[in-house]
Amino acid sequence: MSAPRRFLFLQGPASPFFRKLGDRLRALGHTVHRVNLHLGDRLFWRGPGATDYRGRPEDWPAWIAAFLDRHGITDLVLLGEQRFYHAAAIAAAGPRGITVAATDFGYTRPDWLILERDGIGAASHFPRQAEAILALAARLPPVDFTPRYPDSFRRLAAGEVASNLLSLLPWPFPHFRSHFVHHPIPNYLGSGWQLVRRRRHTARATALLRALHGQELHLHAMQMDNDYSIRAYSRFADNDQAMAAAMASFARGAAPGAQLLVKVHPLDPGLKRWPRRIARLARAAGLDGRVHFLPGALPMDQAILACRSVVTVNSTLAIRALQLGRPVLALGDAIYQVPGLAWQGEADAFWRDAPPPDPVLVDAFVRAIAACLQVRGVAFNPPGLDAAVRNAAARLDAGALNVPMAGVLG
Repeated sequence: MSAPRRFLFLQGPASPFFRKLGDRLRALGHTVHRVNLHLGDRLFWRGPGATDYRGRPEDWPAWIAAFLDRHGITDLVLLGEQRFYHAAAIAAAGPRGITVAATDFGYTRPDWLILERDGIGAASHFPRQAEAILALAARLPPVDFTPRYPDSFRRLAAGEVASNLLSLLPWPFPHFRSHFVHHPIPNYLGSGWQLVRRRRHTARATALLRALHGQELHLHAMQMDNDYSIRAYSRFADNDQAMAAAMASFARGAAPGAQLLVKVHPLDPGLKRWPRRIARLARAAGLDGRVHFLPGALPMDQAILACRSVVTVNSTLAIRALQLGRPVLALGDAIYQVPGLAWQGEADAFWRDAPPPDPVLVDAFVRAIAACLQVRGVAFNPPGLDAAVRNAAARLDAGALNVPMAGVLG
């Protein structure tokens, strides 16, 4: 066990993950604090160490800086380093030498979680040079990526809905500022409707692939519009702008008979009526009949393997595409934006000229991110939740962020 430290937890997954992790760190001899920002935060943190912030957003930076000083915080743990409250806390943590641990769903799926210093994706400190990645992985054993811990979509959905609907209540947090683009109520109604139609979407996607069999296909993998990977780590304001850029490049550079499949995110609520938007963008790019809406219900591997290449802003789906040997074009700042992994040339040349990724580098990359940036487990469903708590606590207790650590991969 390391010397006792003082952890502060801000917002995390809508699950017991942060509470259980705090309990385990406390049992290891550390002091644990939590700040609740809305009523939904209280739902998943029961027990000692919690403080409510009920003030105005503009007063938060000074308040959190004083909190860090008053309690001698040494470590900050949070999900979403670009959320307003989190970004201000990170800005205050830096000059004080406070370690920041950011978490999210894993770079590799399905049963991995990120636990990374300062931030994920474009904010990551992970090396972007092939030589550095190969050198790092040379000391690491192979990783067993066979899924071990199934997560629960039902628990995920129930937690997210409960937490975010509670955040709308003005009492006792009258000034909370949400980080979401869309209001939670239409967002969840839309997501529910998409789930009702899931079987229909799957059948439609399967029929589309069957109809296009034998043609040259390329995949554009969309992300959620409220994803900070787009909003903060790319030049695009939303999916519409990213798709317009991808289609314009496809029109200029792809083979005349090539087809572009646009796959929506599996959890997209459909509030933007993507089939119509995609058709309109395709017409504007001169691609009538060559761009096709692909529902998100189709399994990821099936969609990737049906296509010659994958283009995305910075989705983690691209990491799976690299593992499957498909060329990847990242339109934003991504952790895999590395020569030998993602395409580094002009976007227009990608569609015809991009070679498969270097398999040796891909293997080194996934081994290194597993050993350095992730822990095994899930955030919602036991026993994977228990594994995630055990492994995350081991990494935090040892102060082993962004370095290889044995014992957190099982």
